[in-house]
Parts: sequence; C-alpha cells; structure tokens
Amino acid sequence: MDNKFFQALAVLMGTIIGVGLFSLPYITIQVGILTMLFYFLILGAVMILVSLIYGEVALRTKEFHRLPGYAEKYLGPRAKKIAFISNGLGLGGALLAYLIVGGEFLFSILSPIFNGTSFTYTFIFFSLGAILIYFGIKSIAQVELILLVLFFVILGVVFYRGFPLINIEHLFNFDFKYFFLPYGAVLFSLAGTSVIPEVKEILINNPKKLKKVIISGILISVLTYLFFIILITGITGLNTSPEAIIGLKNVLNNNIIGLALIFGLLTVFTSFLTIGLTLKKILWYDLEINKNLSWFLACFIPLFFFIFGLKNFIVVISLTGGVFLGIDVILIILSYLKAKTKGDQKPAYSLKIPNLLVYSLILFFILGIIYEIIYFVK
Repeated sequence: MDNKFFQALAVLMGTIIGVGLFSLPYITIQVGILTMLFYFLILGAVMILVSLIYGEVALRTKEFHRLPGYAEKYLGPRAKKIAFISNGLGLGGALLAYLIVGGEFLFSILSPIFNGTSFTYTFIFFSLGAILIYFGIKSIAQVELILLVLFFVILGVVFYRGFPLINIEHLFNFDFKYFFLPYGAVLFSLAGTSVIPEVKEILINNPKKLKKVIISGILISVLTYLFFIILITGITGLNTSPEAIIGLKNVLNNNIIGLALIFGLLTVFTSFLTIGLTLKKILWYDLEINKNLSWFLACFIPLFFFIFGLKNFIVVISLTGGVFLGIDVILIILSYLKAKTKGDQKPAYSLKIPNLLVYSLILFFILGIIYEIIYFVK
C-alpha cells in the first residue's frame, strides 16, 4: 500500500469536501437534480483541468511556493499582489465559513451535555484547528486520512438508516429563474487548487502520482456530493434546510441526527486544517513573514471577522467560489502559459492543451466573476 498516495489523496479530498457540501441539497430543491448533474459535469471537468494545470506549474518550479509566489515568478510583482489579495481573501473567507458552520455543528453536538454558548464551541473548534495548523503538514496529513475514513463510515450509516425514507420525486423540482444559482456554490465545493502545493510536498519522492491524485480526488468528491444530495434531498424534500442537516430532525431519530452532525463536523474540520495551513504558508513562503506570525495571521483574522459579526456562510462561500476563486484560476492559467517556457525543472507530466481551450477557460471564469458580482449587487 502506498501510504503517501493515500495521505495526499486524503489532504486533497479533505480540502474539497468541506462546508460547500451543506449548501448543495437546498440548491437542488430549487433547480432539480438534472441541473445539478449538468453543473457537476461541466464544473467537475473544468476543475480537474485547472487542478492539473496548477499541478504542472508546481512541478515545473523547483522552489516551494503558493499562488502568489508562482504569480510573481511567472507574471511579475503586480500579479503577485493581485494573487495575494484574491488568494488571501478567498482562503480567509473559506476559513470564516468553516468557523461559522463548524462552531454550530459542535454546539449542536455538545451543548445538550455541557451547556455553553455557540461562541464557546466556535472557539473550541478554532483552537483545535489552530494547534494542528501550527504543527504543519505531517500532522495534517495523518489527521486528514483518519478523519476522511470516519467521514465515509458515518455517511454510510446515515444512508443505511435513511434509505427507506428517500422519495425520488423530491429530486426533480425545477424553476428556471434559479438556473444559475448553483454556479458559485458548486465551484466552491469543488475547489481544491489551493492545496495542490501541499500535495506536491507529500509526493516529493514520487511526483508522477500527482496527476492520479488530482483526478481521483475530484472524481470521488463529485460522486460523494451527488450521493449526499440524493440522500438529504430525497429524505427531506421541500423541508430541506439551507445547511442540510438541521432539516433531518423532523424525519430521523436523535441518534442519526447526532451522527449526521459529527459527519458535518468532520468535513468542515478537515478543510479548516488544510486551508489554514495553506494560508499560513502563503504568508510564510511567499511574503516571507515570520513563521509564527504567519500562523497567527492565517488563523486569527478569520476569527476576528467572526467576532465582529460576519456569520452568513452562504454569502461567504458564494463570493469566495464565484469571485475570488475565479481570479485565482485566471492567474493559475496565465502562470501555466509562462511556466511552459520559463519553468526551471522538467515536470513529472506535461499537458498538451490547445490555446483555444486555454483562453476559453479564462473567458469562462471572467464571465463567472461578473455574474456573481452582479448577483450580489442586486
């Protein structure tokens, strides 16, 4: 068994399968499962291609960087500033979303036993994550692998108990006015590009497996999302809640709800770990800020925003996925074009993508950014 491969796969999937998961059943009720299948087919293929592009950029570069570092190396200092702003806001927004939902899940699990406020449990969630982020990639990779296994075990138990309650008719609602609603949330739910450099580090002695990890990680994540959507939406129908799990209270017993909450907590916590570590390393490697200060800024700024009242996770993930991730992807593609000729080492794999497809991808994400901005301005 190749332990490094499974550690790398767990880190990637632990990042991809995060808080975005819990918005998907509610959106499915608005647009129907066929529309969601369409979005996952298109955006799944797009994100596999983008992730492979980013993987090649990382493999063509000797130094360890994150997106701002790659942007500076291949596109110049101005691109580095843009990358830092978009990447920092995007990752910080994701961490904030994980704090919001993770704290609520932990509160729902433990408050009946220990009492306490929602903020107390959010701070406990934050503290455990910050400690693991401080100790770095080895502890993160091991924790990701264990938690990912538990995640699938709990999902299987919830499916076993909830299967008799699934009504397939719940999956086929459709309202055209919501047709574009899934874009930001689905894109956010498939975002794993930020952790590609971490995966490269894990596979440092066998970089050829990076391509396999990327394709496998995204495909398994897509299948997991569709399974989760069918399970939750099929059970709760029009009573599906925006965060998915709370809506199960009316149809499943407390033991199953408890397992579902643990399931939610695991998915959010694993993503909090890897995204937090990535943001720390952007500050540390690419901006050359002191290691401990980088850790403090990466972990505590999202906490401060939470304390000051930014607690609407749907808004946070939509902006993060539709706008900040879109900017990141454009910079990744432009860096890839330069790295093809300016990279300083031979990569373990090399993509052969027609220029028309490359520029079509850039246009695709530009249009997505414009759509999300117009949607939230309205």
